[in-house]
Amino acid sequence: MSQPHILIVEARFYEDIADELAAGAIAALTDAGATFERLSVPGAFEIPAAVEFAVRAGKAGTLPKAFDGFLGLGCVIRGETTHYDYVCAESARGLQDIALRHGAAVGFGVLTVENDDQAWARARRDRKDKGGEVARAVLRMIDLRRQFRVS
Repeated sequence: MSQPHILIVEARFYEDIADELAAGAIAALTDAGATFERLSVPGAFEIPAAVEFAVRAGKAGTLPKAFDGFLGLGCVIRGETTHYDYVCAESARGLQDIALRHGAAVGFGVLTVENDDQAWARARRDRKDKGGEVARAVLRMIDLRRQFRVS
């Protein structure tokens, strides 16, 4: 069985936090022998569209190598307006819709936090390592899809 090939879609709005999440995800994927590609988008709201584009391209056969799973990484920190609520809800909903509509292995690694301290506590590899955690979840979903022989 071939090693999984993963697309990591990174929201770059909070670049330092995104880098730490990506480092955790990359370490977990590398440890599992998976291959990966990275793609940057401006913010968490754009992650589902980028994943949808990649799913469609894979189904159309226009990629050099199709992706077995998708990992959305980013951070949304609550501000003074309701913008936070929309970005959090829609990025989560968008990724879940893709997972269900396409039978895709999709990981939601978007931190939704109140402040920088909470973000760093979740992103740091020596703390909660959410990047690594979500990467391992995607790998598990790929295994389940293979177990059930779902394409």
